[in-house]
Amino acid sequence: MSNANCGSDRIKKGPGGASVRTLFYGMGYVREEIDRPIIGIVNSQNEVVPGHMLLDRIAEAVKRGVLLAGGTPVEFPAIGICDGIAMGHDGMKYPLASRELICDSIEAMAVAHGFDGLVLIPNCDKIVPGMLMAAARLNIPSALVSGGPMRAGFLNGRTLDFNSVMEQIGIYRNGGCTEEELERVAEEACPGCGSCSGLFTANSMNCLTEALGMGLPGNGTALCDSGERIRIAKAAGIHIMDLVKRNIKPRDIMTREAFENAISVDMAMAGSTNTVLHLPAIAHEAGLTLDLAAFDRLSEKTPYIAKLSPSGHHHMEDLHRAGGISAIIHELSKKGLIHTDCVTVTGASIGENTAHTPVRDSTVILPPDKPYRNRGGLAILRGNLAPDGAVVKESAVAEEMLRHSGPAVVFNSEEEASAAIWDKKIKKGDVIVIRYEGPKGGPGMREMLSPTSSIAGMGLDKDVALLTDGRFSGASRGASIGHISPEAMSGGLIGLIKDGDIINIDIPGRNLSVSLSDEEISRRKAAFTLPEPKVKTGYLSRYARLVTSANTGAVLG
Repeated sequence: MSNANCGSDRIKKGPGGASVRTLFYGMGYVREEIDRPIIGIVNSQNEVVPGHMLLDRIAEAVKRGVLLAGGTPVEFPAIGICDGIAMGHDGMKYPLASRELICDSIEAMAVAHGFDGLVLIPNCDKIVPGMLMAAARLNIPSALVSGGPMRAGFLNGRTLDFNSVMEQIGIYRNGGCTEEELERVAEEACPGCGSCSGLFTANSMNCLTEALGMGLPGNGTALCDSGERIRIAKAAGIHIMDLVKRNIKPRDIMTREAFENAISVDMAMAGSTNTVLHLPAIAHEAGLTLDLAAFDRLSEKTPYIAKLSPSGHHHMEDLHRAGGISAIIHELSKKGLIHTDCVTVTGASIGENTAHTPVRDSTVILPPDKPYRNRGGLAILRGNLAPDGAVVKESAVAEEMLRHSGPAVVFNSEEEASAAIWDKKIKKGDVIVIRYEGPKGGPGMREMLSPTSSIAGMGLDKDVALLTDGRFSGASRGASIGHISPEAMSGGLIGLIKDGDIINIDIPGRNLSVSLSDEEISRRKAAFTLPEPKVKTGYLSRYARLVTSANTGAVLG
């Protein structure tokens, strides 16, 4: 969509604009406010999501910035689902699908009301990419400012986050703690509002917004309750007016080179595997094709230099103190891994933004010459089981499980798999296969934090692998391989696997296969029929009919 269809002057100026002006007068606006550029403030605040609970204070700060710079801020809402609350039940079918609703609703509001620019205020998993998709689609001057991460929790000398609670549930089910001890961890793990404190999907995407150039420096790591977060929000309001004046649009910022910068940063810190869904979807809206080969290519040459939860013990507050995303970009620039001339929402290049941001704690951000690993923290696997690709957070896999062969234990839903894990029916060496949870089959490609955290909590994460055509939470760790494409509901080989089939995982070799002959595969295909859709009415039914494969970003066709 071209920004030629937007802009407030075309609807508010001259005699013909009197009908618009009268509606603004009715709301209490004065003529001076109406005559200024109208900036849409897209606020996803709600009282359901901890990351969104305090977004009203971000919106107020953005409005002050817009007013300081001579614009008129006009606020409207966007929805936001909490993945943590939706986790483990049918509610998890909706978060990924809501990404498209967010994008579509922002398009409708922005075009219908002719905004001159947008400041987008998300914080959590699907809301960040949904808003970036809208910015790319609309292509009117836009900036994104997030709500910021919460602080890590702390109990008995141990640092906690949301994933700590999920794994503690597994410990409890395995008889390793009392219900009172479990509740104590739950009380302390999330000490306040903000996006969950590890490098899970929300914080991964907020950090990559900086690398894309659509968020100001500090956007990914400045804490939710800090004064710095409010200053960033005010600065976003000021900068949007400069972007409008200079007509710098999202597609000027989100170029192919900018997406490569984002992937490089993603690999350097081992962000959530969900970034491999969201970056291609955002690129798609910007008119670009970003395939899995780009992730593989950049992973090969990007050192893994920041190890945060769930891969390590550091949290977002540690990364921020160490210099944040700007420091990571600065380090990667030294190795020629950043396109430093990419323009950003500051109006300056990403190289200029990060030129004077050295690492302040080299125990959190390692030197590129002495990384944890010489290649990135995410891996793209292929093979007969995933000819179109699968994704794993290699950095969160125990060394013992980087290469593994074992018998498949097959389930047709997350619930079936979780019940078997809790009933201790999974043995060391097994490969759990969870299918019909992909974009079409789920529908909605549910995150599988419950089974992965149960496996970890039971101490089996070094002995058991999990495969799915669905996806895993950014908080998942272990040999959790998701996004298997094509999915079972599209006729993928994962739908033909039987209990006992030997699954071969070679993460360093980037291979995922099942030991079946071509003849056996052909026999199984001939006898195979797709099951009935799990959902036949409502939004999810429409979504399942339109959604594309995970390897293309699960966008709507």
